Amino acid sequence: LAEFYAKAIVASGMEFDMVFGPAYKGIPLAVSTAIALTAGHNMTVGYTFDRKEKKDHGDGGWMVGTPLTDGMKVLLVDDVMTAGTAVREVIPKLKAEANVEVVGLVLSVDRMEKTKDSDMSAVKAVEAEFGFPVLSIANVREIFEAGQHIETADGTAYVTDEIKAAADAYLEQYGA
Repeated sequence: LAEFYAKAIVASGMEFDMVFGPAYKGIPLAVSTAIALTAGHNMTVGYTFDRKEKKDHGDGGWMVGTPLTDGMKVLLVDDVMTAGTAVREVIPKLKAEANVEVVGLVLSVDRMEKTKDSDMSAVKAVEAEFGFPVLSIANVREIFEAGQHIETADGTAYVTDEIKAAADAYLEQYGA
């Protein structure tokens, strides 16, 4: 998965100093993406992640990894976006540590769901609110479409017509 992140990041042309993954799911994504960028794409970047609770012993604080400094360009990585809550929670934490610039967010999956207050997708709402691009490796429609062309051990489609119809109905109601 880290190589998919690395390729999407390289293709985007975004310039950044550090990859940040919000706890908990973003932690292995940040670490593995930084390794993939450094080892496979000759981009030496650090990584940082936050803790859910501030640590008051050892190295202490909210953050683990590359220290945040004023002017640093930060690229967020996360698994999925449903409502954008993780982004809205983590940006104030980042800004409390240093005057950093968040330059973008890369996701594994865009669930393509609309926000509760509009017909705008959560991805588009985050882009509008924070002014940085949100890239996704895949979206939920692409995943279900691909699943119709993958067979299980018994030769049936992994995503049956019934499952696809249920997904389409869900997206009709909740999708942007």
